[in-house]
Amino acid sequence: MSFSNINILHIDSNHPILLEQLQKLGFTNHEDFTSSKEEIEDKIKDYHGIVIRSRFKIDQTFIDKATNLKFIARVGAGLESIDSDYAISKNITLIAAPEGNKNAVGEHALGMLLSLLNNLNKADLEIKKGRWNREENRGHELDGKTVGIIGYGNMGKSFAKKLRGFDVEVLFYDILENVGDANAKPVSLAELQEKSDVISLHTPWNSSTDKMINSSFINSCAKPFWFINTARGNSVVTADLVQGLQSGKVLGAALDVLEYEKLSFENLFIDSEKPAAFNYLLQAKNVVLTPHIAGWTFESHEKLAQVIVDKIKLVFLERK
Repeated sequence: MSFSNINILHIDSNHPILLEQLQKLGFTNHEDFTSSKEEIEDKIKDYHGIVIRSRFKIDQTFIDKATNLKFIARVGAGLESIDSDYAISKNITLIAAPEGNKNAVGEHALGMLLSLLNNLNKADLEIKKGRWNREENRGHELDGKTVGIIGYGNMGKSFAKKLRGFDVEVLFYDILENVGDANAKPVSLAELQEKSDVISLHTPWNSSTDKMINSSFINSCAKPFWFINTARGNSVVTADLVQGLQSGKVLGAALDVLEYEKLSFENLFIDSEKPAAFNYLLQAKNVVLTPHIAGWTFESHEKLAQVIVDKIKLVFLERK
């Protein structure tokens, strides 16, 4: 079956198999990694599909000019850079690929947690500076702890699966019903806050999750806890998290994402003065930071592309 009459515009670079497989299926691909949003808008009417990562926001203005668009495919897990409701109202299919990097995120979350509990990053830096501090780097074992997962989609499930090798109780909270599996127990958010020694965030960013980890949330937790965020930075009020770290209510934080990130995720910020909360994170010994790379492995790079190819093909098979 050929799709030669379907034009697809790619505005971000991705794994080569994305273009290669779409071409083999007969789709016509065009790449434009440099034009401005306005320049793309001027020609988007000529395309039936667009493939993005997070270069710019696809808003109502963009969608109104995309008069022939059948799909928007984001090579990643979330769709927050797209006005999803408006696109759907225009009969545009939205495609994301959380299946493609779920394993990477699960492994990264576990790695960050183990580093945090055992002071691995801190000890490594100290030794490289000539300091041999054993007692100050005495760690905590994960076994015997209760891990609470907020958001039990692809990413949350992956993290729970990685925890199966540990003697831990795994709880999860999700706004959807019947999303559980054998790797975690569904509970209310209140019960998760009451019992968890570790809280890991795996939610999309939307109006209900924006700034959800704040002073109120932190103070509602019964026990001091370690916090992991491999989801979205805007779901955490950094200043409130820092207050939790300073008070000891948050024992440590592993953050792959920050609220200061640009929409593209490719940059942080270029302000001359960094926020005080961010400066605290940079200096804190019980904080582990990575640059939004939890789902950014060599393997997930290819998996994400493959998922997108498969879903694009399905869109047009279903429309025939």
